[in-house]
Amino acid sequence: MKRLYLFWIAIFAIHFTMQSQENYLGEGPYGQLIIRGVTLINGDGSPPRGPVDIVVENNKIVAIQVVGYPGVPIDEKERPKLKNGGKELDANGMYLLPGFVDMHGHIGGNAQGASPEYVFKLWMAHGVTTVRQPSGINAKELKQLSAKNKIIAPRIFDYVGFGSGAKNEINTPEQAREWVRENAKNGADGIKFFGAEPEIMKAALEENKKLGLGSACHHAQLSVARWNVLHSARAGLTSMEHWYGLPEALFEDKTVQNYPLDYNYQNEQHRFEEAGKLWAQAAKPYSEHWNNVMNELLALDFTLDPTFNIYEASRDLHKARRAEWHEEYTLPSLWKFYQPSKISHGSYWHNWGTEQEVAWKNNYQLWMTFINEYKNRGGRVTTGSDSGFIYQLYGFAYIRELELLREAGFHPLEIIRSATLNGAEALGWQDKIGSVQIGKLADLVIVEENPLQNLKVLYGTGAVRLTDDNKVVRVGGVKYTIKDGIIYDAKKLLADVKNMVAVEKENTNFKLVQPGMKE
Repeated sequence: MKRLYLFWIAIFAIHFTMQSQENYLGEGPYGQLIIRGVTLINGDGSPPRGPVDIVVENNKIVAIQVVGYPGVPIDEKERPKLKNGGKELDANGMYLLPGFVDMHGHIGGNAQGASPEYVFKLWMAHGVTTVRQPSGINAKELKQLSAKNKIIAPRIFDYVGFGSGAKNEINTPEQAREWVRENAKNGADGIKFFGAEPEIMKAALEENKKLGLGSACHHAQLSVARWNVLHSARAGLTSMEHWYGLPEALFEDKTVQNYPLDYNYQNEQHRFEEAGKLWAQAAKPYSEHWNNVMNELLALDFTLDPTFNIYEASRDLHKARRAEWHEEYTLPSLWKFYQPSKISHGSYWHNWGTEQEVAWKNNYQLWMTFINEYKNRGGRVTTGSDSGFIYQLYGFAYIRELELLREAGFHPLEIIRSATLNGAEALGWQDKIGSVQIGKLADLVIVEENPLQNLKVLYGTGAVRLTDDNKVVRVGGVKYTIKDGIIYDAKKLLADVKNMVAVEKENTNFKLVQPGMKE
């Protein structure tokens, strides 16, 4: 199996090397690139300002110069001068942001039939220039190719699933420590946990912390009764994924969630339906215990990566199924993976109805209250998508996550900080990415519309607008994604994806049909 995977990666690398000789791999980097006339929306919480010229040399930002005032002609003498061989990008009237950081991005998978190329282009087309993969396919080769810009892909931080590749099951603290050391030697950036015996979790996290690597955890129900978020944070975990383990830390009158007596974890309808009732079993917002848990996590500088979007179908299944991008951008193999199934993970629509959705809507209100208040008290909240499951599509789901942070109570500037600088800080790369500053890498997003006024303009499908003369038009969509000073035409990347989907549809004679309906 491993040999087959390495062969596949080799073919992938050769394919993209050939592309670099014959086809599109972006433009640049340049000895000098000047991006002219943008309104800068930085990742540090500062208000927008413009017009601004941004000067990049190779892959570094070297100058950020305010060149005038809104509505006033720009004095060309006061602008940075273009050097011989340099590139000028006319972005007058456009908006520039730091490249987005997706803190929970899985690079496709065999079950979904989603290739890295497909996933990467959807991410890059939505301004995602950095991805943390919390377990998934072996990303070592892809990470290297991306770092060298041999492929069109975000930069990759690889958090390997705990125990992956171990010759034997990890049963002792010393075996856990040994695996953690080996994982570091193999070049991983961190570890993704799902839970384990308390003494094993403690040993692994302590060893990982000594080595200075990052860590993330989805506190799965199988282990959470004895090891919740507070246990992990105290032992050195740097970020939690989703929300599992947090309500359990907030229990006041119980130690395990109120499972029905016929519950079976292997039945995903049971698993996700009961998860939707979990926040209602936790301490009430702003109660003493609720505050104590939050304050301890804050004191530990703990990061919350909520991934609101990946559960959204649980509160509105029809909306998730009918998202307008599925028709042209969702692969047939991925669409089939989404359908109700007792086998496919996240396809838990065995008998999903009004009662389940109402419970999940209440679940969201309590969950969002905690996340928003954590941010208000100075806690770090990041933006992650976890796409490829539950009707959530790479890239598009990341933008939906931004909208859900808005629903939770974040100001649009707080959302941009969550999507950029907060992610960079969580990865320990805040000196390199996350905001537009001199000396940082040129990872940037340029869009023609103001995303603070309407986050929907960041979707690849854009936003609907009615013109003064009563015509319906689409506006927005990221125009350029810049990574390491290389300019990528985001619309071209989307066109490539659309073509991939069209080819697979033709080859498989596929028609997108809703579950249980006839063609």
